Parts: sequence; structure tokens; C-alpha cells
Amino acid sequence: MQLSFRTLWVGLVVGGAAALGQTQVEPWSLAKALDAVEGANVNVLLSREAAVQALAAANQQRVGLLPNVGLSAQQRRAESVSVSSGGTLTQTSAANRFDGRLVGNVSILNPQQIAAYRASRAGVAVAEADYRATVQSVMSSVAQYYFTHLRNLRRIDVLDANIARSRALVELARNQLAAGVATQIDVTRAESLLAQAEQARLQQDTVVYQSALLLQRLLDLNPARTLTLTDFQVQRENAGAFTEGLEETTFTKRADWLRAQKALEQAKLDVKTAKFERLPILGLGGEYGYVAAEIFDSTTKQAWFAGATVTMPIFDGLKSSADQRAALSRQRSQAARLKNLELQISTELRFAQQDASSRNAQITVAEKTLRLAEQELQLAQKRFQQGVADNREIIEAQNRLAIASDGLVEAVYLYNLSRVELARSKGEVRGILAERVP
Repeated sequence: MQLSFRTLWVGLVVGGAAALGQTQVEPWSLAKALDAVEGANVNVLLSREAAVQALAAANQQRVGLLPNVGLSAQQRRAESVSVSSGGTLTQTSAANRFDGRLVGNVSILNPQQIAAYRASRAGVAVAEADYRATVQSVMSSVAQYYFTHLRNLRRIDVLDANIARSRALVELARNQLAAGVATQIDVTRAESLLAQAEQARLQQDTVVYQSALLLQRLLDLNPARTLTLTDFQVQRENAGAFTEGLEETTFTKRADWLRAQKALEQAKLDVKTAKFERLPILGLGGEYGYVAAEIFDSTTKQAWFAGATVTMPIFDGLKSSADQRAALSRQRSQAARLKNLELQISTELRFAQQDASSRNAQITVAEKTLRLAEQELQLAQKRFQQGVADNREIIEAQNRLAIASDGLVEAVYLYNLSRVELARSKGEVRGILAERVP
């Protein structure tokens, strides 16, 4: 049978006594938690800033391709001394000069600069893909911690049920002792079982507290606030549904593959940049302005200059050859990483599908184990009530029922994690939201 859990609108007060009296906060759903990742998680924010910095670096690289225009104004006063061939010093009177000029230059042909700019633009694409990969990775962690916290809360329900059964057993043992059917050892055994159940319940409070803090840290939430989660049950499918599309792996849906692909493109452009170091560079430059004795003087003369330059490297100390070899090595390394990543993605997808299928089947086994444990406990209780056995059979049956109940909770939890991993391996963690039981 399917283990039924009440909807978890359970609030965990993680701030201790200071949290008492706080107004009730809105519960966090899995969709809300995933939506909060891009605006809250520090790793995502840092990756976003890295993309911004990559764009700024590309714009800086573009500077060499655009015209550079400047305006200068200079007022000078000078007095010079000349020396004649006979050693006579002649001093001229002081003179003023004002220059106002508009200066500009532009690179007409610079293959190396053009290739470097294209490589920097490819670097922007790499940073953006890296940002998307970081978002998917953090979303996967958030979903895992979300289901972990739900699992821990559900274990509290299991432990509370264990305590209730243990208390009922203590009461039954005392009644049987009063009726002369049982002995004092039966009461002691029942009380010992109750103490163990209560101790496990206290320990679970700490586990719940810890899982709440971990989730709050991922979402950049105040740990002193109340954390409330809504339940999320993932649909169960037949085994055949997990093996569909094995031969249709779409790498373009994986942000990490896109990043590796863009990095390879950038490496190829770096090779071109190194090769273009040997090519000539053509540029134009000029200036235009006026000259006067004083600024704003009515008597001015125009002055201008225009020219072209060609720069051709003859010998650069073998720098360009070394740059080419280094760039080619980086290209080969990135090609090897891309190939290895494709194999890794295919392996991850196949394993995630197999794991999800196996976890799905394990829930069925856990449900059967739970039913058998419940039947065993009922039979043991009847034997003890009829006085044909002591309560050791009940204690053993209750322990097996507790293990079976916790096993079902764990099986559901592991299945949920496998579905998260399957969604991540397909390239979109948000896909898990569509798998919720209506």
C-alpha cells in the first residue's frame, strides 16, 4: 500500500525562544525555492558577476578597433637661450603659445586585434553558459535539501507513531500484569522500548534543525526565522518510462556541455589570434586645431596633420611561434575535455534512468514489507492478550514495523532524489516540478 503522509505545513522554529511570537510566514514550496536561487544563492550571484566581468573585458578588447578621438588644449609660455659658434649666449624674449587640437586615430586593419576581440566575445558566451550551469547545479542542491528536510519531518511522524505504540504496549503490559497474565518483566521491557522511542524522537529534532539550516543557507534565509515547507510527492511511473530516450541524448540542453563547446570555440579563436601576430597592421591618424598666442585670441592660425602607418613585425624573438604552440595545446586540451564530458553526460543520463527505475521498484518492496510488519504486530498483540506468549514478540514486531516504516520513508526519499538527478542529467532541474502528484 502507498504510505500516506499528512500534508506537511509543519513549521520548524529554528530561532529558539526568540522565534516565539513571530507572525506565521508563508510556506515554502519547491517551486518557490527553485525560483529564489538566481536572486539569493551566493554561488549563483558570483557566477552572474563573472559573466558581467567577461562582457566588460570584451568591451575593453574592442577599444583597439574603434576610433580614438580626443580634444587637447595647452597654453605655454617659454623663453629660450641660443649659443652661437663663438660661445656667445643670446636670450630671446618670452613668448606665449596656445594650441587647441582635435586628435584622432583608428586602426584600419589589425587582424590580431580582431581575432582577440572575437575570442573575448566567445569568452562572454563561456561565462554565460557557466552561469546557467551554476544555476542548474545549485537548483539540484536546493531540491535535494528540500526533499531531505521533508524526509526528516516525515521521520518525526514515524517516531511519534512508535512512541504511541510503545505507550499502548506499556498500558497493555500493566493491565496484563494486574490480571495476572503477564509478569513485571513484560512491563519493564515495554517501558524500555518507550524510553528508546522517546530518545530517538529527541535526536530527530536535532536532525530536522540541521536540515532546515542547510536549506536556509542555500537560499540565503535568516536562520532565526521559521521555515515551513509544503509537501511534494513525486509521481511514480512504470519501469519502461525510465528507459525512453536513451539514444536521444541532447547535449544542447546541458549548460555544462554548452560551456565546454563555447570554450572550444574560444580556444580556436585564440589560435587564430596567435597566427595573426605576424600580419601587418594598418592605421590612420590625424589632428586638427588652431594656434594662437593666447587662449581666445582673435588672431589664430589653423594647424592640421594627417598620416597613415603600417607596422610589420620582422623578428619578435619567436614570441608568435610560442603563442601558437600554447594556443594549439589549449585547443587540444579543451577538445579532449569536451569529448570526455559528452561521455560523462551519456553515462550520467543512463545511470540516472536506471537508478530512478530501481528506486521506483524499491518503493513497492518497502510498501509490502510495511504491510507484513503491520500484520505481524497484530498477530503478536493477539497472542499476548490471550496470554499464550509474553510481550517480546510484540516488541520485536514493533521494532520491525518501525524499521519498515522508516524504510518506506527512506525509499520515497531516495526515489525523489533519483528523479531530481534524472532531471539534472537531462539539463533542466525545474522538470521535477512537472512530476508532482496532482
